[in-house]
Amino acid sequence: MKVDVWDTYVRKKDGELMHFDIIVPSGTSKEEVISFGNEYLKSKEVEGEVMAKMCNFCHSESGAEKWVKSIKEKGYFIYEMEGC
Repeated sequence: MKVDVWDTYVRKKDGELMHFDIIVPSGTSKEEVISFGNEYLKSKEVEGEVMAKMCNFCHSESGAEKWVKSIKEKGYFIYEMEGC
């Protein structure tokens, strides 16, 4: 499966910066990507939301097996990097 990787940053209420990638099927709209990011934040009980200017398309690649499994179940995969 070909996927798109969206580089995403969110400033948490305490000021700490979260950095994660939202990985989705290629061609997913930015609006839907942002919605997935907000769903992820709710699951982590983080107040705040993904802002369009802080969520940008990075690149496309072949999806890793665990990414594809999550995408088939939820529509997306989150790759946590900083402050998650």
